[in-house]
Amino acid sequence: MSIADDNGPERDDEMVAAEYVLGVLPADERQAAARRIDVEPDFARLVDQWEVRLSPMATAYPEVEAPASVKAAIDRRLFAGDPVQAGGVSWWSSLALWRGLAVASLAALALYVAVPYLAPPAQMPPQRLVASLAADGSDVRYLALYDPERGAVGLSHVSGERGSGRDFELWMIEGNNPPVSMGVIPAGPTAHIEIAPEAREKLGLGAVLAVSLEPAGGSPTGQPTGPVVAAGDLKNI
Repeated sequence: MSIADDNGPERDDEMVAAEYVLGVLPADERQAAARRIDVEPDFARLVDQWEVRLSPMATAYPEVEAPASVKAAIDRRLFAGDPVQAGGVSWWSSLALWRGLAVASLAALALYVAVPYLAPPAQMPPQRLVASLAADGSDVRYLALYDPERGAVGLSHVSGERGSGRDFELWMIEGNNPPVSMGVIPAGPTAHIEIAPEAREKLGLGAVLAVSLEPAGGSPTGQPTGPVVAAGDLKNI
């Protein structure tokens, strides 16, 4: 398989369960997986195992506070109850109330129009990107999560062994440019790789990640020397 070939194999149940927990399955596949959880105990156990296995990846990243508008929208849904009755007369039939609401609505509209000019809009945090890394003819599987704020890629090792005296190395592929090494992947079920500042913007645009099998310590040439054992596109969560 060439370094630029990103057509992965058909996913097995392990990969489907992992992608379900990570939230990267297409809508129809996610619905199908949810139905399987209800009727297939073995698949449900896989999903539970992956929730436990991927939880360390989440704890490695800082929490992001939701915008205030989210809470306001939730409050409107939760607490928009039935009209309050007083003395058998609905408040909603009160002319005074309607006039008050009209005035309040005009004031709210004026505020809504004016606020963008009075204060700059809140900056939303950059979106995290995920990729399922796999390749035809290889049993190596990784899940990758790139957090632009932290400048690091979190990796979860799904399957496949590197062998004695060998290492997996992570590469970024941007278009037809030569692959750029992101570093040797530490052994273990999960790993984090800090990304050089000059590569972070390119990763944020959705580059391809690939894993090659290299001599211990990584490629001696700065380019992949061994076979590409897994690859995949970074996509928005």
